[in-house]
Amino acid sequence: MLIKDTSFIDKPLLAQGKVRNIYDLGDSLLLVVTDRISAFDVIFDELIPDKGRVLSSISAFWFDFTKDVIPNHVITTDVSKYPQGFDKYAAELEGRSMLVKKAQMLPAECIVRGYLEGSALKEYKANGTVGGIKMPEGMVQGDKLPEPLFTPSTKADEGHDINITYEQLVDLIGEEDASALRDASLALYKKVSEYALTKGLILADTKFEFGKIDGVLSVCDEMFTPDSSRFWDAKDYQPGRAQKSFDKQFLREWLETLDWDKTYPAPHLPQEIIDKTAEKYRECYRLLTGKEI
Repeated sequence: MLIKDTSFIDKPLLAQGKVRNIYDLGDSLLLVVTDRISAFDVIFDELIPDKGRVLSSISAFWFDFTKDVIPNHVITTDVSKYPQGFDKYAAELEGRSMLVKKAQMLPAECIVRGYLEGSALKEYKANGTVGGIKMPEGMVQGDKLPEPLFTPSTKADEGHDINITYEQLVDLIGEEDASALRDASLALYKKVSEYALTKGLILADTKFEFGKIDGVLSVCDEMFTPDSSRFWDAKDYQPGRAQKSFDKQFLREWLETLDWDKTYPAPHLPQEIIDKTAEKYRECYRLLTGKEI
């Protein structure tokens, strides 16, 4: 079952992101993950089979796996335990939704980078730095950084997030919260990157969103999904080139071959690209969890 929108739910929509739709249920929120896909901040017309179920299920896996590191916002992913009236949507919501606690979200994207790729690579080539921090000379694409780096960014409602320094994050939210975000982000990356390696995957980088629930810092939204993280094939890892990835980097690289200015409207996705992208998501879930979607 492919889900593009959630208009079948007869409740007021609180917010719609590129992929997630959010419903306010009073003392909780319902997050529904569609099969939409975006790249370069543009949403495509085509849907990716099983994408929503992969993203929601893999987040649920990680929220449980990391609950000893930091609390999270999950109440349940069991549709039968959702508030009254949602049972009639069980077929549509199963595997692609979660009931969560409301949180006072902090206005930052918390990024941890373990390897030189993406915007970190561009910054390094220009300035020899990553997140404003000086790096060794002579590094190449895909190189492992001397240590994982916390490189926050602003959280934009529209358009691109903007990378900021830790000092700018302190100015934005204060030293106590900035320090807590950095420590939690690095601890989460350490635990999951070590686990991923045992499954043959390198966690190159990832991003988180945090909020406070009853005053307690908690991780929210999504965790270590192929949309929010770069996972590479450890067996195929070779610095100096793009890596074999299990995320939407495959789609981005294909889009780079087109004559497209990365603005709306998005180009048409051929069936072959849709199928390959879907399999990347399924394989990532399969490798990390040992389960089939």
